[in-house]
Amino acid sequence: MTDQQRPRDQEEGTPARNEFLVICLCAEWCGICREYRNGFQEVARQFPDAGFHWLDVETDADQLGDIDVENFPTLIIKRQQSVLFYGTMQPYPAHLKRTLRAFLEQSAEQSRQYAFSSATRCGWQADDDLQRLGPDHPGRIVA
Repeated sequence: MTDQQRPRDQEEGTPARNEFLVICLCAEWCGICREYRNGFQEVARQFPDAGFHWLDVETDADQLGDIDVENFPTLIIKRQQSVLFYGTMQPYPAHLKRTLRAFLEQSAEQSRQYAFSSATRCGWQADDDLQRLGPDHPGRIVA
């Protein structure tokens, strides 16, 4: 693992272990999801300080509440309680890695400001179902 791939260690201004949460919402019947899963698991291995979860929208529907999934894969990236990303992402692990690296570079304050920087993101922060999803949620991928 290169230094660019490795999440920063706990130092002043760096994220704490499990401060970031990455949730992939997919469906077992979806071929794209099945193909993406191994790449998602590989990203989880490359970022061991983040929590990664794979949730099936049908199997885990009761736990997801009214979270809207328009296409697959739908990802949710949180830093503590701040939702930084919620939406469809191209099913290429490189996209997720690049996005996660950018969020890891932010200070906690920068992430908070980003989370409230648009009306759409403000809506994510007010969504009870998005806020409810946390690190103890089923589907955890242990890297």
